[in-house]
Amino acid sequence: NVIVLKGGSDAAFSNDAIVSVIKDVLKAKGVNTAVCTLLPPDREATAELLSARKYVDIIIPRGSSSLINYVRENAEVPVIETGAGVCHTYFDISGDLSIGRDIVFNAKTRRVSVCNALDCLVIHSGRLNDVAAICEPLAGKNVLIYADDAAFKSLNGKYPATLLIHAQKEHFGHEFLDYAMSIKSVNSFEEAIDFISTYTSGHSESIVSEDNEVIETFLRKIDAACVYANVPTSFTDGAQFGFGAEIGISTQKLHARGPMALPELTTYKYQIRGHGQIRS
Repeated sequence: NVIVLKGGSDAAFSNDAIVSVIKDVLKAKGVNTAVCTLLPPDREATAELLSARKYVDIIIPRGSSSLINYVRENAEVPVIETGAGVCHTYFDISGDLSIGRDIVFNAKTRRVSVCNALDCLVIHSGRLNDVAAICEPLAGKNVLIYADDAAFKSLNGKYPATLLIHAQKEHFGHEFLDYAMSIKSVNSFEEAIDFISTYTSGHSESIVSEDNEVIETFLRKIDAACVYANVPTSFTDGAQFGFGAEIGISTQKLHARGPMALPELTTYKYQIRGHGQIRS
């Protein structure tokens, strides 16, 4: 087995150092160091790799949405897509305020630059009186909130004015990767399902609710690799799932979905032994 690594120019020195360590370990274990190769960071090397069907079995792009889209649109080699993480948390009419506040804060601020970070809080209009309390801890981290009209009205005067902005269409379905998020208010659970289904990237979605029927419906209907009930999306991670070192988080359905480790890179073959049998 051989792995070909391709990093960006902004991390060229780090890439060299990491591959050097990998090769030192391979050499110490008596393994040919050529099984691990680092390609130059230029786009030409990427293009050549995408069409190397005779030599490459699978490509796993990790990086920006533009990189992933480029690989998906140009690859002649099979691709496991690790898509963008546009993650929502729905706060239901029956949601526990304390649990919801902690989940939103953790999902948004634990690490804002990762794909499992919260991008949009979807909240039932019947709980808009609690949206200020849910968002209060976010102000301490200077989280910018793009709120729809109803949420803006509920937050106005209760959340720092410099951090509160009227949401536009482009703020929904957007992966912020920063101390920023949007808020969408809905009038029903069904509207929440429709909204999330429209804007999800298929990565991770969460619900805060005390209604078991609502929870089970959410878990069943939301089409994402990881769907949570009363748990933040920040748990979408290979190590957290007990898979070990994570290769990526697949947002496609076949053949790998969600956090991936080494088992997802293995395949199988059939070996048939006989004594001259023939098929009638």
